[in-house]
Amino acid sequence: MRHFSALRLVLILAVAATFLSGCNRDPNVRKHKYFESGQRYFEKGKYREAVIQFGNAVQIDSRYAEAHYQLAQSYIKLQDWLHAYQELSRTLELQPENFQAHIDIANLLIAGREPKKAQEHIDLLLQKDPDDPQVHEAAANLLSAEADFHGAVLEMQKAISLAPGRWESHLNLGLLQMRVNQPDSAEASFKKAVELGPSAMGAQLALASYYQSRSRFPQAEQQFRHAISVDPKNPEPRAQLARLFILEGKASEAEQFLKQSKPDFADDSVGYRMLGDFYFATGDTDKAVTEYTSLYADHPRDPQVKKNYIQLLILKNRLDEAQKLNDEVLKVTPGDDDALVYRGQIQIRQGRPGDAVQTLQTVVKNDADSGVAHYHLGVAFDQMGDVAHAQSEWQTAVRVHPELVEAQSALATLALRSHDMNALEQAATQIIALKPTSPDGYALRSVANINRKQFARAQEDIQKAVSVAPESSIGYKQMGNLWLAQQKYGEAEKSYQQALDRDPSSSDALGGLINSYVAQQQADKAVAAANSQIAKVPGSSQFYDLLGTVLFNSKKDLPGAEAALNKAAQLDKNNADALVKLGQVQVAAGSVDAAVATYQNALKDNPREPSFSILLGELYESKHNWDQAMKAYQKALEISPENPLASNNLAYVMLQNGGNVDMALSLAQTARRGMPDSSSAADTLGWVLYQKRAYRSAIDLFQEAIKLNEKARSPENATLHYHLGLAYQKSDQGALARQQFERVLKINPNYSDASDVKKQLAQLHS
Repeated sequence: MRHFSALRLVLILAVAATFLSGCNRDPNVRKHKYFESGQRYFEKGKYREAVIQFGNAVQIDSRYAEAHYQLAQSYIKLQDWLHAYQELSRTLELQPENFQAHIDIANLLIAGREPKKAQEHIDLLLQKDPDDPQVHEAAANLLSAEADFHGAVLEMQKAISLAPGRWESHLNLGLLQMRVNQPDSAEASFKKAVELGPSAMGAQLALASYYQSRSRFPQAEQQFRHAISVDPKNPEPRAQLARLFILEGKASEAEQFLKQSKPDFADDSVGYRMLGDFYFATGDTDKAVTEYTSLYADHPRDPQVKKNYIQLLILKNRLDEAQKLNDEVLKVTPGDDDALVYRGQIQIRQGRPGDAVQTLQTVVKNDADSGVAHYHLGVAFDQMGDVAHAQSEWQTAVRVHPELVEAQSALATLALRSHDMNALEQAATQIIALKPTSPDGYALRSVANINRKQFARAQEDIQKAVSVAPESSIGYKQMGNLWLAQQKYGEAEKSYQQALDRDPSSSDALGGLINSYVAQQQADKAVAAANSQIAKVPGSSQFYDLLGTVLFNSKKDLPGAEAALNKAAQLDKNNADALVKLGQVQVAAGSVDAAVATYQNALKDNPREPSFSILLGELYESKHNWDQAMKAYQKALEISPENPLASNNLAYVMLQNGGNVDMALSLAQTARRGMPDSSSAADTLGWVLYQKRAYRSAIDLFQEAIKLNEKARSPENATLHYHLGLAYQKSDQGALARQQFERVLKINPNYSDASDVKKQLAQLHS
């Protein structure tokens, strides 16, 4: 009997194994197991694992609509909007009546700025399921995206009337009421959301943020601390409380709070990164690097830690270390957009903007909405001298990512360079909206108003800059600029000194102080101010640059200027301004060969700086070394293909030496586009057209060149009149030609082509 029982047990087990094996091979059983596993991961907040399991389910059954929908929800949690949209679209192909999927995809389309497509889904929902409060919430979102905030409020109120107990609706209503300037109503809505959802972190933080926005800081702090008690394992309320401390000027308190919080998040990446991110956000990159060095040692497999560490190493110019870590990321994931952006940044800092353009164009091709990639692509183009493409990329960056302050600042800088005060004001206003507690935007907007002589408006912004950051030098520097523009020199000196008291290393403040003395013809005081600040900050290349400048321009002390500028170059071999001026001083002292050597050495240290090649070309021109001049200008154009000055000078040298006229024409047109207000560019283009026998067009350009020269209040230029005279002569306008030739000799009797001018006059008189 014992043998029989054993045999029976074996048979039973064999049958069971066969049955279980059959179940495991059954696709329906397997897909449901994957689905259930995905659900468990989703409920635990492990969304990446959920994606894998739901993905396994749809691989088994591509028509498994519920799995496609849950896969979309997992992607939404991971903020992977593209894959979420794809999975929701597939869900709706399989289940057209899945109204929740319609709601979700409508909200995604609204966030993706595709209102027309979103409207199609919302219209269907309003027709098929008009009593679902989420439908009206989606309709409110669409109206808000279209800036119809009052209409959005009405839709949200409709959602609340259908389901008064949904905390989400009250929260969204409060946010909309803030947009229509109904703060009291918004407060009531936020409090209702908290009442209905006491454990809902979104409601808790919205109420705290409301108090913060109204400068009710004690209540904001109390509410943030309450949110922390509601969910101690959630790092977000702690991060928000730290930001509140920063806003209140309590940076040290924020730092201490985050240090105390860090041990509570040993396994939460967002939590243990908060302290390092705080250092980065407050501009303390040294502490940020130290913190992230420790984090990377403790969490080498955390991809976000590694990426943030790479970014910090780039900012500290530790490019070899950054490149090594970044290459490790790209080896595992060659298409990682973040790592490709970092590679582009490294290439820019290595002086390889052409390579950076290729790298970053790959990113924007993959993700056209990557504002960061567009921003750095603009930086690369700007480094190449391609201002038009740089501006286009920065404009795209702020369009797809309006909160990207760096892109707004780049546009502001570009506007300042091109003296476009309207564009500067626009960019500055955007910066203020993004960073209202920073002095930067107010200072930039004041620059626009100072240049437009709207001094009262400028003063308002400067006072705001001082009030939001009283320990910063920025507002005081700009106040000095305001007084200087109004020739109120005493007030200017006082403001610049206040700026230097706050930041002894500020070259802008010292430069302003020196300018105020120079404007009063007090060069000795300017020199004394520079020397005084150098004594406080002896390692400042910029301070020696300023000293050399005032010695050169105001004191005409060439040996002293050369010594100061040499010191500036020794302290910082990349100080292009000091190196340029050093060569100019050497030329003024009659040492052209020394200037050539200065610029040649400067090029070795600054191979991507076109100005040194251009200056070398001009020096070679002065020595009538046309071949070397052409090579220098061509080198400048290799570095900066659209550089207008290099294009202009190369075109002129080519004409002087029988070069290709058509190539010279192309170069001259580039110069004219890039320097529309330059008399030299107009003259060069006119001279090319003269060589091509287009005399009437040449006359127009020579006349324009003379007008531009007068507008710039420059001394009369004999060459402009000489060229105009020649063009008149070729057009059979002898009387006008004679007037121009006579003007040449009156301007400069020893003009280099005076013999030809006299010859032309003799022919006209005969």
